[in-house]
Amino acid sequence: MRNLFLVALFFLLITGFSGGQQITQAVTDLQADTQSAPVKVYAIGSGVTTPEFLPLDLGPFPTEKCRQKADGKVVLSLLVDETGQPRNIMFLHPLGTDLDRFALKLVGADRFNPGKYNGTPVVVGQSVEVSIQTCVVQTKDEKASNSFRLLLRSQPVQKFGELPQPPEEAVLVPNDIAQEKSERATPIQYKVGGKVSAPAVLNNVEAEFTDAARRAKYQGKCLISFIVDRNGLPQDLRVVRPLDYGLTEESIVAVKKYRFKPAMKNGEPIPVKITIEVNFRLG
Repeated sequence: MRNLFLVALFFLLITGFSGGQQITQAVTDLQADTQSAPVKVYAIGSGVTTPEFLPLDLGPFPTEKCRQKADGKVVLSLLVDETGQPRNIMFLHPLGTDLDRFALKLVGADRFNPGKYNGTPVVVGQSVEVSIQTCVVQTKDEKASNSFRLLLRSQPVQKFGELPQPPEEAVLVPNDIAQEKSERATPIQYKVGGKVSAPAVLNNVEAEFTDAARRAKYQGKCLISFIVDRNGLPQDLRVVRPLDYGLTEESIVAVKKYRFKPAMKNGEPIPVKITIEVNFRLG
């Protein structure tokens, strides 16, 4: 069953190679699932054994020449629970491309022999550097629009290490990106403040001016709201205040490249709805 799941996993459709932009306005409401009890998180060393990674061969890989490649390294943090499953997967060093999502899916499907403390399985914090080599293949989506998917050209390489500043306790959550939206629980509304931290930006790139906007000397602010999910990815983008001359589209392209450290509440990563301003100014 796991073989079938992983084969499907690496042939998923990936869309939207995109850019990023600076946050100038932040937080509104926070959305999170019902809080569970926190568990102790152990750091590797001092009697704590390293979880044993159980790699799976994902080949065979395409033999035809790849016309467009997308390669890179993404560094993530994760907690390996007492059963050997990865939980609370977050970005440490994202790329701001679709390889980030690919790495999340890869690590979310990993399995381990759990780490142990005095012979007892425990929750262990780790970092992982995921090296991915893919081929970008153009295809059609269900609406007959041009889309892209990433196909592995070689076996991904995962290098595990100690987690910088591991939490003492955490509420274990699954990898959101591996779940269908229909399977997610209805969130509860929270406000940022007190025990609830706002998401922190890890990756953002300035949005591009269009030639038409420059010629018209047009500038302004595009407002976009979205959910920062428990992995730190922007989801469900909605335009609150649009701009003309293609700047709304450029804003969306930019925001899709944002990566975050997710909002936290009592050691649990939780989705938060935020609104940002994408500023376009001439001179």
